[in-house]
Amino acid sequence: MFKQVVELIINKKHLTIEGLYQIINIKASMNLGLSKVIRSNFIKINPVNKMIINTKNIPDPKWIAGFTSGEGNFDINIHKSKNKIGFQVQLRFRIYQNERDIQLMKLLIKYFGAGKIEKQLEKQMVNLTIVKFSDIINIIIPFFENNYLHGVKQLDYLDWCKVANLMKSKKHHTPEGLELIYSIKSGINRSRK
Repeated sequence: MFKQVVELIINKKHLTIEGLYQIINIKASMNLGLSKVIRSNFIKINPVNKMIINTKNIPDPKWIAGFTSGEGNFDINIHKSKNKIGFQVQLRFRIYQNERDIQLMKLLIKYFGAGKIEKQLEKQMVNLTIVKFSDIINIIIPFFENNYLHGVKQLDYLDWCKVANLMKSKKHHTPEGLELIYSIKSGINRSRK
């Protein structure tokens, strides 16, 4: 679909209203679709049919690393708790996709032997989520130690691993450890500068 848009631009079709609508119709079927602003400014939107690719197996562990570099998320969830420090720390590994790719999410769960699928109906999204600490320590971290991520995702992963190590040594149960985790959390994902 991306290639179709590039071809329309190369052929200068984007300079016509018909060509612009072709691009918008393609974009409506890609990734998260169209923003509210675009939808409100174009009235005759007809999303194109997107070919569904039924992946039967994971071709290679490095494929997962590359896929995660583009679509994955390593995040740190801190929320109030009734424990002695008043907060609980949870590491989450997630991969988001359009709901039409739910079979791929099931394949990833089978591959890792861990995780669950969460649906976000309002966005027509599904995500693979792994939060069980033993799965993170015994499956996810060893996997990405052997199958490197690329770009900024590798930096997020390394910071996430710092928090995993703090949790392994129970430092997340101390005020100093929790403060350090907050500091690490404030510099990953969209907050990374």
